[in-house]
Amino acid sequence: MATNTAKNEAFAVIATGGKQYMVSVGDTLLVELLGDHKEGDTIEFDSVLMTDDGTKAKVGTPFTGSKVKATYLGEDKGPKLSIIRYKAKSNRDRKIGHRQHYAKIKIEAI
Repeated sequence: MATNTAKNEAFAVIATGGKQYMVSVGDTLLVELLGDHKEGDTIEFDSVLMTDDGTKAKVGTPFTGSKVKATYLGEDKGPKLSIIRYKAKSNRDRKIGHRQHYAKIKIEAI
C-alpha cells in the first residue's frame, strides 16, 4: 500500500497496528485505525524499528528512539472480501462480505 522508495533516500521502518511499514517522506499509506483523530491532525509514531538516511543506518533494539511525524488524512475502506463457507452434501452454504476500515496517513518527517 505504500509507495516504493528510491535508493539513497531516507526511510524508516515503523510498527503500528501489529504490522511493520517501510516509509519515506511524502509516502501515503493505509494503516490500521489509529483512534479518534480529525482530518489534518499530526500523528507521531515513536515505535521506529529502523532509520536510514541514505548513508548510515540505525537499527533499534527494539526501537531507535526516533520519531516519525505523519498527517492524518481520514478514514478509507479496503477492498471487499467475500467469505464463502460451504459444507458438502448437506445443502449448507453461506456468503459474507467484509470491507476493512483503514486510517489514511501521509508521512511528513522522519
